[in-house]
Parts: sequence; C-alpha cells; structure tokens
Amino acid sequence: MSKSHNDYKILIVATHGYERSELRVPYEEFKKLGADVKIASLSNEPIQGWDNGDWGDQITVDYLIKEINVQDFDCLILPGGQINPDLLRTEKTVITLIQEFHKQGKIIAAICHAPWLLVEAQIINGLCVTSYKSIKTDIKNAGGIWVDDSVVCDAAIITSRNPDDLPSFVSKIIEELEQSTNK
Repeated sequence: MSKSHNDYKILIVATHGYERSELRVPYEEFKKLGADVKIASLSNEPIQGWDNGDWGDQITVDYLIKEINVQDFDCLILPGGQINPDLLRTEKTVITLIQEFHKQGKIIAAICHAPWLLVEAQIINGLCVTSYKSIKTDIKNAGGIWVDDSVVCDAAIITSRNPDDLPSFVSKIIEELEQSTNK
C-alpha cells in the first residue's frame, strides 16, 4: 500500500543562520500537502534564520538532533545559508544522523551550502551533486561529480544550488517520495 502526501514524515535539520527561504519554502510546501514536518536542531531554543543579508525570523524546534530516530522519517532536508551548514558540519550528532539516513537508503535533500554536510558525512564519493558554486571544489575533493543544474538526484540524494532552485528542489523531493513509497 502506498503512502499519501499526508503520511509523509519530513525532518528538517538546521541551526542559527539557515537561509530563510531554503527552510521555509520546503517546510510550508510540505505542510500544505499535509505532511508531518518536524524541525530538529542542536538545542530546544528557536533558531534564527538569515534573510537578505540580515537576521530573519525564528522557527520553533521540535526535537534535539540527538533524539531523532531515523526510522520515524521518510526524508531529511538540509537547508543552506553559509552559517547554518558550517556550524552543523562540526557536530558529530548531525553527521551521524546524515550517515544513518544514507545507510537506510532514505531521501536526503540538501540545498546551497548544505552539501558541505554531505561532504563531512563522506557520502557523495562517485555521486552527481550540485551546490552553491563556492563549494564546488569541496564537492569535487570529496569525490563528488559536481553538476551545474537546478536539481540533481543520485542514490536518493537530492541537491540544488540556491534559493532560485527551490521550485525544482521541492518538486524533486515530492517525486522521489512518491517513487520510494510506491515501490
């Protein structure tokens, strides 16, 4: 039996300095579909976004990252911004979580600078990925095959370059969720 959109369980992992649109757009689009969308972070305090070169709004955190059971979720979304993934990639709990999603073959979606987390998790060797152009060399050095496209999907890892790619990014996540639940 296949799942409907309102059966999807989506986890967004972020901390202070996430690019506002890269968290809010997927969050709101999946909520509109009726999906169960949760935010996990390093602390229980609301996290502050970055929006157009200044601090943006805050969003409430549902879980600590260390509390997450990967089996409870269908998809992991990693928003970018420069600050957010740079802070998260130094946290062992975050990297272990990403590795566990990958090991279980679950969908991981990372946009903009968030593929830094995929590099740190050592899960992109040999895979086609995209990212914000300034981390292209990091992707290549980790063995990834960098592609300049709005959305790239390889081995259940979805990547996009920047906020302009959000429509393609969200559509690809939905497509992959539909395919994975209809298998």
